[in-house]
Amino acid sequence: MMMVGVMAAALWGIGALMGAPTRARWTMIGLLFVAVIFVQLALPQGHPLRTATGGDARFWALLLGLAALVWIYRRGLLWLRARARPETAETVRVAGSFSDGELSRYARQITLREIGGPGQKALRDAKVLVVGAGGLGSPALQYLGATGVGTIGVIDDDVVEAANLARQVIHTDARIGMPKVFSANEALTAQNPFVTVRPYHRRLTAEVAAELLGDYDLVLDGTDNFETRYLVNQTCVRLGKPLIAAALTQWEGQISVYDPAQGAPCYACVFPQSPDPSLVPSCAEAGVLGPLPGVVGAMMAVEAVKIITGAGETLRGRLLIYDALYGENRVIGAKRRPDCAVCGAGAD
Repeated sequence: MMMVGVMAAALWGIGALMGAPTRARWTMIGLLFVAVIFVQLALPQGHPLRTATGGDARFWALLLGLAALVWIYRRGLLWLRARARPETAETVRVAGSFSDGELSRYARQITLREIGGPGQKALRDAKVLVVGAGGLGSPALQYLGATGVGTIGVIDDDVVEAANLARQVIHTDARIGMPKVFSANEALTAQNPFVTVRPYHRRLTAEVAAELLGDYDLVLDGTDNFETRYLVNQTCVRLGKPLIAAALTQWEGQISVYDPAQGAPCYACVFPQSPDPSLVPSCAEAGVLGPLPGVVGAMMAVEAVKIITGAGETLRGRLLIYDALYGENRVIGAKRRPDCAVCGAGAD
């Protein structure tokens, strides 16, 4: 038996020195064991070679059988691992499967366990309306398109001006004078051909609000006037749609998710009436930092992704205030008001 062990070790070492593959070395050792069994069976009892190699074929047959079982077990384990490999962008297939281009584009998101294939499909099936294609709407639209929201509506009655370009990054100098919704449509289509954009070049009014918002799952409000903000909020409450609303001034931005259908306050619960115009000057009057809409608008897109995919915790019931000048965030709790004129006992 000692001689067989030495021979096996010698075969393994010589194979390693010659750079032979592991499989070839195991094959040589297997052939050695077969030869030993043959010697045990072919030579008579008491033969020196038979004695030197153990003297009993049953021991080597048992050893060879155990080796075969280990090999079969290992191959079976590798086969099971191959069938149960983790989902990746290349292996995800869901109903109405993604094209190779979509899988490559959204690979980093699909890898996130909170999103995965089902979450990416939810984004593709979602319909999101963005009210306003200005400072807040620009980054929100770009990131909604980039993340793969399947249908994006955008409503705005304004046109691109040179004074917009420092903060409304979806527009370009070449598109000055073009309606903002068509400029946004061009940008989003160029950015991601897998999304559908619906531009509405008009002002949002009470006559069309219910019909328009009713066709979408989620609404983002980035407008800069309180009349539209209250109209959007009232319509969302009536339709049971979640609303992500944000606002800016100078160095500061605020954002929250208003969703009474899920127990959160509506916009009117937090801001029951519009402030005196002299206390809230417009961006044209007070100024605004160029990158600030990008920060807050991106937050709006993040909240939209979380609502659509069910990932994490949204800003329902919380008002986040971002102070860019001093690099501070403050979060204020917000609750529904029982007497709210829009979502409470005071509603029509």
